[in-house]
Amino acid sequence: MNKNIAIDGPAGAGKSTIAKLVAKKLGSIYVDTGAMYRAIGLYMTENSVDKSDIEAVKNALGKISLDIRYEDGVQQIILNGENVSGKIRTPEIGSAASAFAVIPEVRSGLTDLQRELAKRSAVVMDGRDIGTVVLPDASVKIFLTASVEVRADRRYKELAQKGEEVNIKEIEADIRRRDEQDMTRKTAPLKQADDAVLLDSSSLSIDEVADRIIEIAKEKVPTLREVKAF
Repeated sequence: MNKNIAIDGPAGAGKSTIAKLVAKKLGSIYVDTGAMYRAIGLYMTENSVDKSDIEAVKNALGKISLDIRYEDGVQQIILNGENVSGKIRTPEIGSAASAFAVIPEVRSGLTDLQRELAKRSAVVMDGRDIGTVVLPDASVKIFLTASVEVRADRRYKELAQKGEEVNIKEIEADIRRRDEQDMTRKTAPLKQADDAVLLDSSSLSIDEVADRIIEIAKEKVPTLREVKAF
């Protein structure tokens, strides 16, 4: 039985933050798949690639070199030799990531990379289709969600803390658009896996959500009970 944990859910549900904490407490490797798609979105945006021009997209993919590195346990996204981890967290790039994520060729390439990472060691991986497509055999599957209002407020505070001028109503509208886009796309749409545990984080703290996921994981994977979360 593998020790992989798949965390899926809509934009702004806190997947990345929670997944990082769970991985740290369990001594696993954290894989942020959303950052990979954001890197693709960044490249396409900076190079003015039209998502409706599939040939142009395929051509652009051939020019992309994407690598993952870990510094002090933190995942770094390397796009064509440049660490773009700090450039991919804007709403614009988030929307671009969702737009290009519907393209089969984009998903296929990144899925292969994600599966390879999961084969190397126990991982905590978050995204939109981890439990349904990328790691369907993951021993632990969580579908993490929260209300649109709560997700918008979290994103607003995150961006405001970085000094960015943001409008919470615009963020809320963007989240609703991304939800619709992610759930209705033909390729690997966002949905809860049949064997995933639904967890609503709206009224829970980060630590409470992480601890609940660890409880679920230890129930499903007996060997994890030997790991003392810290």
